[in-house]
Amino acid sequence: MSDASKIRTIGLVGGGVIGAGWAARFALAGYDVRMFDPDPEIGRKVEAVLGNARRAQQRMLGALLPVEGTVHIATSLADAVENADFIQESLPEIEELKQRVLAQIEAAARPDAIIGSSTSGLLPTRLAGKMAHPERFVVGHPFNPVYLLPLVEICGGEATSQATKDLATALYTSCGMQPLQVRVEIDGFIADRLLEALWREALWLVNDGVATTAEIDDAIRYGAGLRWSFMGTFLTYRLAGGEAGMRHFLAQFGPALKLPWTHLVACELTDELTDTIAAQSDEQAAGIGLREYEQKRDDCLVDVMTALKANDFAAGATLKAHGERLAALKPASGEGLSVHVDSAWIDYNGHMTEWAYLKVFGDTTDVLLAKIGAGPDYVAAGHSFYTVESHLRHLGQARLGEAIRATTQILGADAKRLHIFHTMTGADGSVIATAEHMLLHVDAAADRAAPMLPAVAAAVAALVEAQAKLERPAAAGRAIGLAK
Repeated sequence: MSDASKIRTIGLVGGGVIGAGWAARFALAGYDVRMFDPDPEIGRKVEAVLGNARRAQQRMLGALLPVEGTVHIATSLADAVENADFIQESLPEIEELKQRVLAQIEAAARPDAIIGSSTSGLLPTRLAGKMAHPERFVVGHPFNPVYLLPLVEICGGEATSQATKDLATALYTSCGMQPLQVRVEIDGFIADRLLEALWREALWLVNDGVATTAEIDDAIRYGAGLRWSFMGTFLTYRLAGGEAGMRHFLAQFGPALKLPWTHLVACELTDELTDTIAAQSDEQAAGIGLREYEQKRDDCLVDVMTALKANDFAAGATLKAHGERLAALKPASGEGLSVHVDSAWIDYNGHMTEWAYLKVFGDTTDVLLAKIGAGPDYVAAGHSFYTVESHLRHLGQARLGEAIRATTQILGADAKRLHIFHTMTGADGSVIATAEHMLLHVDAAADRAAPMLPAVAAAVAALVEAQAKLERPAAAGRAIGLAK
């Protein structure tokens, strides 16, 4: 297959932490997934991961999320891959095992299906050693949690075609990921080589009694880790060089690299060291369970990436671009927008709080604007719509996890104004809330109202015509006031 847009079904082999994460990443991007893993508990485990992923993605993308794909637990490897457009293997890091299973996957799959591996460091040329057509094999190395962290390292073997790498890149991008094509086939690729160096030194610090696991984590999360999340290492150190930049930084701190501060080889994982690390880790966890920690991790990642999105920087830029792609695919009316109420939206009464209603309605407005051609590109060109008046009515209660739906009706429009009415309904179809907005079209450079550009005006007119037979909402034009 040469066109990523034609990929609809994903075959997954291996359903551990990474495989289940892939299932969630693909399904929440709208792809149908067929997974095989001999673990009799695989269905339950994947559903638990999918639940966490759904919760996190809904917090991050809300109404922009597409219709969720299906996740089918296959009865055999062939059942998972024979009709798949793209296949992702996520088995343990055992070269012989991967080689054998990759050959089985190739034999069962369609001849045009690309086969990816989630290996975190094994060389793709060796992994494809038993394949008849290694040109369609590529490494797609993700990071946990796969359904949230955008990075995926793409590395081909000696026989991997550029077309295969490009198709994998396009597919991962469509799922909201940030592909990084590794230039040279090298053990551990890029990210894991960096992580391994930090991990080795951390183990030495525990081994030598310098620091506990909690103290080491604190040294990262309260310091450099915050900078790494958006600037990495080289850009951070460039700024540390002041106005003279990186050259000055290297001249000032370069000599310290010759000091024996760190260890290049990991210490031996003796039984004693393993017991020490395990005991300190248990103490650090303070009795908090796995799923609770996963949700805390996901919430923090969502908040960080959402903040970066506002700055259009690093992982936030990837998230913003993904949201724009999804918005362009969303209908402006008719089919509506669906989202589940997230725990972060709940107030002390157990109901969705006021700002969350405005968020959902705001997302709905953004989708409408993207549909009429007034999305980010339009804004970048100097034109936009500003909301100048809003009226929200709260008619019911939305509760945690409830599926809610928002639809849009255009009540009126002229050269400079767009009058819209959103209706939010619950799973039973009852109206939970409405929002009426007046949007004013502006010339951003002049900071004043201006007529819509012709293409946008034509798109608005087409929607008005399409909705001409809709009954005007009885609540349109309502005002707040006490009965007299």
